[in-house]
Amino acid sequence: MASESERNKRLLQDVLAKPGNDVCADCGNAEPDWASVTLGVFVCQGCSLLHRGVPHISRVKSVQQETWDASEVELMAAMGNEAAKAKYEQKVPAFYYRPKHTDCKLLREQWIRARYERNEFEFIEKQEPYSAGYREGFLWKRGRDNGQFFSRKFILSEREGALKYFNKQDARDPKAVMKIETLNATFQPAKIGNPYGLQITYLRDNSTRNIFVYHNDSKEMVDWFNAIRAARFHYLQVAFPGASDEELVPKLTRSFMKEGFMEKTGPKHTEGFKKRWFTMDDRRLMYFKDPLDAYARGEVFIGSKENSYTVLPGLPPSTQGYHWNHGITIVTPDRKFLFACETEAEQKDWIAAFQRVINRPMRPQEYAAKSMTRPSCCQSLHD
Repeated sequence: MASESERNKRLLQDVLAKPGNDVCADCGNAEPDWASVTLGVFVCQGCSLLHRGVPHISRVKSVQQETWDASEVELMAAMGNEAAKAKYEQKVPAFYYRPKHTDCKLLREQWIRARYERNEFEFIEKQEPYSAGYREGFLWKRGRDNGQFFSRKFILSEREGALKYFNKQDARDPKAVMKIETLNATFQPAKIGNPYGLQITYLRDNSTRNIFVYHNDSKEMVDWFNAIRAARFHYLQVAFPGASDEELVPKLTRSFMKEGFMEKTGPKHTEGFKKRWFTMDDRRLMYFKDPLDAYARGEVFIGSKENSYTVLPGLPPSTQGYHWNHGITIVTPDRKFLFACETEAEQKDWIAAFQRVINRPMRPQEYAAKSMTRPSCCQSLHD
């Protein structure tokens, strides 16, 4: 005859098999093997560690390795991931970023706290910090010249259609005005060297500009991120009045497709190869002398195969001057661009990223972006 603990374990497996319980309640990762016995949700190991950070609202147990009481199994059966979603996500704004298991710890932790600790999606008034259409405050911004971070006042105004920052607290004129139309934000903790580091990009004279910021309060930083997404969402609703939320949400902010060091040579292919930091932002391939540079040294538009763009492994036989042995050639209608990677794994990753873009047909607005890209950008891969 089965013991009580064995019976409970079998019943728990039945609960785990119910719809919605086969993925992490917080990040969507497959096959969760932990559970919060106070909230009644199944979570992955990564999110279980974040739940341990809020012990006053969540107590986690291993589904497989620990002994379960009948009362705990009953709670899991009564709640479960689907019921928890209905309770804790009643009023999540369409623009609010729902993190995946591949996202940084900051986003996943604040999503957990927003739902279970602050109950932000049960009470709309708690969403004011990122839903009001206006936000101002101080962020630490990296200086262009010496790499130090300075406290700067930022104002995000949907009415003005811009994010601005000021070098001095009492300054009347902003140091920079970033139009919401071209604004993007992505968390880059490792790159910036701060767990709450955010990279903001925008276009100025059709050239990409980067600024790097952080705040010492994790909630503040995620509120800024979602306020930018809200501003982008409302801008796009006006720009594309017939579009659904499902069509607009993927356009609010984007992570870079691929970043890392490669070697490059100039347009004549006779110059020596130089090590540079490359960022693939949708169809823009940009390179920088340093990962935290404010401006790209050059930009290349990557079109589609229908427009005669191709990516090839290796370099032309006559190529000289490279130090890394894993070459990539990008063929465009105008010229060939030559790159070299340090490892074969990096080469494969870059080729896969390029191939994804090249295989995707170009949208009408991307033709406009291509025509707006300055010729000097495309031809400036020589320094």
